[in-house]
This record gives sequence, structure tokens and C-alpha cells, in this order.
Amino acid sequence: MRSTPPIRASHLQLLRPRPRRLAPALLVLSFAQRSMSSKPSWERAEDFLSFVDGSPTPYHAVISAAARLEKAGFTKIQERDSWASTCQPGGKYYLTRNGSTILAFAVGKKWKPGNPIGIIGAHTDSPCFRIKPVSKSESDKYLQVGVETYGGGLWRTWFDRDLSLAGRVMVRNKSGTIEQRLVKVEKPLLRIPNLAIHLTREETPVNTEEHLHPIIGTAEAELNREGRTEVQDEGWTPLPTPRQRHHVRVVEIVAEEAGVDASAVVDFELVLYDTQKATIGGMNNEFIHSARLDNLMMSYCSVEGLIRSVESSSALDDESIIRMIALFDHEEVGSQSAQGAKSNLLPAIIRRLSVLPASESDSDKSYDKIGDIETAYEQTLSISFLISADMAHAVHPNYPSKYEGRNRPQMNQGTVIKVNANQRYSTNSAGVVLLQEVARRAKKSSSSTFSANQGVPIQTFVVRNDSSCGSTIGPFLSATLGTRCLDLGNPQLAMHSIREMCGVHDVEHAVNLFDSFFEHFGDLEAKIVVD
Repeated sequence: MRSTPPIRASHLQLLRPRPRRLAPALLVLSFAQRSMSSKPSWERAEDFLSFVDGSPTPYHAVISAAARLEKAGFTKIQERDSWASTCQPGGKYYLTRNGSTILAFAVGKKWKPGNPIGIIGAHTDSPCFRIKPVSKSESDKYLQVGVETYGGGLWRTWFDRDLSLAGRVMVRNKSGTIEQRLVKVEKPLLRIPNLAIHLTREETPVNTEEHLHPIIGTAEAELNREGRTEVQDEGWTPLPTPRQRHHVRVVEIVAEEAGVDASAVVDFELVLYDTQKATIGGMNNEFIHSARLDNLMMSYCSVEGLIRSVESSSALDDESIIRMIALFDHEEVGSQSAQGAKSNLLPAIIRRLSVLPASESDSDKSYDKIGDIETAYEQTLSISFLISADMAHAVHPNYPSKYEGRNRPQMNQGTVIKVNANQRYSTNSAGVVLLQEVARRAKKSSSSTFSANQGVPIQTFVVRNDSSCGSTIGPFLSATLGTRCLDLGNPQLAMHSIREMCGVHDVEHAVNLFDSFFEHFGDLEAKIVVD
């Protein structure tokens, strides 16, 4: 049995507290106004800013989530190990796959094989540029880097931004073992300049192969760089070494971030990210301006909702279900990978958990209530519920005709139920009824902008009949598992831009909603009858 390397201290620094970044407008509020305003919502939003800034890649998002889970008492386990002596009713656990997908669950102390699982699924990836296997490029004495588009980004928004590198580096340590290390270069290294308006009087279409070569330096400056040495002959290798395939200085910078010599870098998976930090904006601090809202916002809310649902020492004492989150990689490119939502990960974990024995202290060990133990997996699937949590579209005031007239989500008015008759979303009426009851029972903080005495608000969204509709992990997971499912997400603008926008208070709304789902699903499941 191989042990799992612990989370490195360098990874945990992603979650260090940061100075608050509220706009000056907050300073002019009177004491009475501040006491009645949404300070807790701002604190939750500020916490999200730390999460998203520390998560420029799916690998970093998983490390950030894992650190939060471990702090809340979750124990790391591995797929390759037997769970017979590890997973027990009342326990809290998490696991990762490829370092870019993470799944966590808490087992109720009254769990029995075949009982339901309440699941929230989201994704850790966002549209970006990825460094090509051979990226070294030079044109007109500029040093450039070859990149590949990942997902369906609004690529024009990446022009004229201060970009840098982040990702996973495979390094050979002194013992000869090859291990992964995460890097995030804070310094702006790259830029994709726009063509001056004087040279093109019309909007130039972006050719993703020709116009997206970031500039990283000049040939002259690199030639005259102090301390520069020529790379010695590294001998024959099946594949050219990183210093042969990429600019030497790029490899050196990445190696410095990884804490190794450049010669120890075996390979890497690096993406470009915007170095501008996420911030709270709007004249009354009602907005979040950030990269990767789609879908790190719902990933964050899923993690925090699960953690909040089990923060009480007695939270699992009377619980008969398993509370689970699954944050997948590769949703933006179809989820068809070993760590994507179309992999065997979720079915395999549910199968293993569906037959998890009841507590040793439980007097009923006959499994009579589920019949044959071999059917526990199928029974669990039939009574479980999956929330597919992916960001939703807020109505855009400059393009009102693009939205259906009666389903127009507003920021800061609650999480959005996404409906599509053609099954691009998996929502149906039974799911809507369940979510309404979950929202009604949600614990509301004093920060809520909603006027009801309890609960959190929710909204609905449907695309126009003459508009295309995106999709999520919901439809194919519900089809594969046969599990009931509903699609939702917080409303945002500028989806797939390098800089997106959403509401401050909706962070708290979603966390409260997910907390309520985990707390009340076990009770509600038996009360909403269809079959």
C-alpha cells in the first residue's frame, strides 16, 4: 500500500487571509446602515476571492478545496485502497483523481446499505490557454509562446491583459522519483497585444492559430540576459527535453517556482491566467469581478455548503444518508476523460459506498430493509439526488432581447434553477419541488437581502426558443446513473470571458442552499413521491 504525500505547506499558503478589498463606498455607510447591511455576505464573498485567486488551475482548485476539507475534519482516502476498515458511519472523507478532480462525503451514523446519497456536482476547469508541447516561438525578434485554446472562451477578452503561468510540473527528485509540484508565477510574464485601430478600421476576427501567440520577451534581451548560460548537450532522449521544446528561461522560471533546478523538470502542464486579483465592486459593493467564476463559484459553494452542514459535532448523529460533493475536471471540453464527469469515478464511488456496512452499534444487521445486499447499488441510485451546480446567465441590461421575457435572473436575488425542455438541463418538476422545500428550510444569515423570515430565494431561467442552450454534467450523469437530478447555478454576466461578474450576496445564498440540501434531503426524499 502506497502512502499519499501530504498537502505541502506551499499549497496551504493559497488560503492565507488577505486584506479586505471592499470599495470605498462602504466607508460612507452610517453605523446603523452597516449593522443592517450584509457584512456576513461580504465576508463570505471575500473568502471566495481568496479561493478563486489561489486556484488558477484545476490542480490548485483541488488543493484549495482539500485544505478546507482537512481543516473541517475530513480524512483523505485513495481509490486504490480497500475502504473496509477506513470508511465508517459518522466519518468524513475525501479523495482526488489526477489531482484535478475531488470528491468528498460525510456518512450519517444511521447509514445502512442501499440508503440515499445527496450529491452536488460541479467542475473545476474554465476556458483558458494551455502551453503547447513545443511552445518555443520567435517572430520579428519577439520571443513568443505557442498556446492551445481550451474550451469555448471569449478569446478577444484575453487581449491586453497581464498574463502569467500556472499549473503542474513533473520533477525528478534526488532519489530519482518523479513527483508533481504545483506552480503559480505571480509576475506578469506574457501579453497578447491588440492590433492598433489605425491599422485596421474594422473589427478583425480572431484567428485562434495566428493571433493568439503571447509575447514573453525579446530575442535581444534574452541574448544579453545576465547569468545566461548555454544549455549543455543533454544527450539522446526519446522526446526532446523541456529546455529544447520551450524557451530556456520559461523552464528556469517554472523550476524556480517548483523549488528545483531546471534540469530536474521532466515535463509540465501549464496554462495562462490573468494576474489581476478578484475584487468586490459596484458603488454599493454588490458585485464580484473575477476570473473563473464559471465554475469555481459553484465549486466553492459546494465545498462550503458540505462543510457547514457537518460543522456541528452532532450533525451526523441522526443522519441516515451520505452527503457528497463531486468537483470534476474537463467539463468545458465535454467531460470525456478519466477525471471528467463521464468517467467511472462517481458510479464507482457510489457502488462502493452503497454497500458500506451500518454502524457496529446498530442492532439491525440483517439488511432486511433492502432485501438482497447485491441490489444495494441500484437501490441507492433510485433514491439518491444529484444537484448539477454550474453558473447561470443573469439578464444583461444592454442586450435585453436575448433573454426570455418572464425568466430573467437578477444578481443578488438567489440561485437560479435552469430549465430546458430539450434536456440540455436535467431539471423536472419533482426536482423543483424538492429544491423549493430545501430553500424554504435553509438557515438564513442576518446578511440576507431577501425579506422572508427564513429560507433563501431562488429564481428560474429558460432560454428563448430561437436561442441555443449550453449544457452541464447534469443530463448525462442522470442518464448514466438513473438518479434524479436538477440543474442550477448562481447568475453571472460575461460567462467565459477572462473577467466575469456576479453578485456578492449570491455566494451566501448558494452556501445556505447547499447546506440546507444536505441537512434536509434525507427527510424530504421520502415525501416527494413520483414512482
